[in-house]
Amino acid sequence: MIKIYNSDAKTNEFKVIKEFEKGSWINMINPTEDEIKDVCKNVKINEDFIRYSLDYEEKARIDEEDEDGTILFIIDVPILEKTKESQIHTTMPLGMIVVRDEFFITVSLKRNIIIDSFEKKRIKAFSTYKKSRFLFQIMFVNASHYLTYLKQINKETEIAESILKNSMKNRELLKLLSLEKSLVYFTTSLKSNELVMEKTLRGKILKLYDEDEDILEDAIIENKQAIEMSKIYSDILNGTMDAYASIISNNLNGVMKFLTSITIILAIPTLISSLWGMNVPVPLQDNPYGFPILVLVSVLVTVVAILMLKRRDLLN
Repeated sequence: MIKIYNSDAKTNEFKVIKEFEKGSWINMINPTEDEIKDVCKNVKINEDFIRYSLDYEEKARIDEEDEDGTILFIIDVPILEKTKESQIHTTMPLGMIVVRDEFFITVSLKRNIIIDSFEKKRIKAFSTYKKSRFLFQIMFVNASHYLTYLKQINKETEIAESILKNSMKNRELLKLLSLEKSLVYFTTSLKSNELVMEKTLRGKILKLYDEDEDILEDAIIENKQAIEMSKIYSDILNGTMDAYASIISNNLNGVMKFLTSITIILAIPTLISSLWGMNVPVPLQDNPYGFPILVLVSVLVTVVAILMLKRRDLLN
């Protein structure tokens, strides 16, 4: 899907257009082969720049075309993927192509909240023809949404922990494992994004204006804060998972200890009745009160065994 937007230089009116006008923003979401070729033909860029951004495994980086000055920026953006059982926080690449001083192109595999914020005009002081500022605003909004998702992950962790305190359910343990995996994805992506922004800030890639540079510095600060939050939440979650693993192991040991003690207790009357049930002469075989006596002896020995096991803390 392709949409072309343009901001009027005089009124700053943001609107959808159909032609490839200079100063416009071209947004591509999972484009077809024909759409890729059409855009590359009209704006005169290498098709690889678009295809790189559509590779789900592509890492955050900067690629520059020396011939015509086209620059590709790839950053990782947070997304929420829905599965049959739950929702998973993960990341995907977002390509931003600065085509000389003429066009700004964004390329992604699927819709995401970052681009939606600009399409729905939620970002103030946003213009399609101010390409450097547009690029830095996307980086800033992206870092801010990482912080939002991290707070959601922390909230989901607290809910799962509160449920686990009352009942050890596999579902909640798997939820914690999924959140731990999400934090690993976020930490890795945030560090890669930081490298891209730091390299851009050095000023050798794009010309930096003072006002735009402030936005980029704010984006770097937000990104660093997200990295720290991700590390803290990851450490807390790792500690929680280790604690629950120890609790589960301890509970299992307690159950096995209890079952072993019960087996010993049940074995005592079974042993006595087996010995007196043999076809050989045994004591009390001719005594009319032999059976009640044996039952009483079995009960007494069993009670003694129970008291001994309790004293050794083997029946708790």
